[in-house]
Amino acid sequence: MSHLTLDPLPYHARSPHKSFTEPSRNPTLPAHRPSRHSGQAVALPGQTHPRPNPTGLERFNAAPADYAERALLTCCASYRWARRVAAHRPYPDLDALLAAADEAAYDLTPGDLSEALARESLPLLPDHAYSAAHTALSAAHAAYEARFGHAFVICLDDTPPEEALDHVLAAIRSRLANDPEEERVLTAEELRGVARGRLKRLVRESFLPTRATGRP
Repeated sequence: MSHLTLDPLPYHARSPHKSFTEPSRNPTLPAHRPSRHSGQAVALPGQTHPRPNPTGLERFNAAPADYAERALLTCCASYRWARRVAAHRPYPDLDALLAAADEAAYDLTPGDLSEALARESLPLLPDHAYSAAHTALSAAHAAYEARFGHAFVICLDDTPPEEALDHVLAAIRSRLANDPEEERVLTAEELRGVARGRLKRLVRESFLPTRATGRP
């Protein structure tokens, strides 16, 4: 039996549809891959950081004038003093605010001082003090008011609470010996110190002006 042998087609005669390309064994690499050691920072999506809450001084600086003045009157009840301190805002720091408050206090007229003293009262003292001491203090303060016509004013910021009662009682008895003019000068200086302490606490702790009530 004879076998028919077919000659293979020449290469140029093969059908183009029969061609086959073997796929690459390796996956295609990206055109560029950043080096881990390039030293360049990788750009991250934009991040927003919330603005910190304003400080008490910033709130004080930004408050409407009438609210700032009303808050200042709780420190020193002289309208002229309060308006002057409020008018010089904004203050860069607490020291600048206190310096302005001191300057305004030094310039109080006798009428301004009387206005401020009319709103002052005896400092609050610890409740644990024994009743006899409070009775002695009340009697001494009544004698002081009868002599000078206004409440006794003293700055207790540097006095330990447990020593406040004895300190106030001793100071009243000592100052009862002053003449009215001398006591007026001393009272103005004590009022300036009291106002400074109140102003520090106002700005650092509690200055939250509220439009609904107009109170700090």
